[in-house]
Amino acid sequence: MANYYCEYCGAKSATITTLTANSCHRHPLGKGKHKLYEGSEKSTYSCKHCGTSSGTISGLTGNSCHRHPNGPSKGKHAPAL
Repeated sequence: MANYYCEYCGAKSATITTLTANSCHRHPLGKGKHKLYEGSEKSTYSCKHCGTSSGTISGLTGNSCHRHPNGPSKGKHAPAL
């Protein structure tokens, strides 16, 4: 059975419907639903802006990115596909 993950926080769900129906505490607008991460499950996830890596999406997206498009430390790391 496949797992589905939120691109913003790394929350895991067994179905896309369940994942995207719930609120995400790391949504970039401060309020919103989980967004489906469309990449595959990996042993290491890398930030698409700066290349920082982590073993989980949650670990990656929990920290500010110094190369974020909105400016240094004005956004979180985002997992590359």
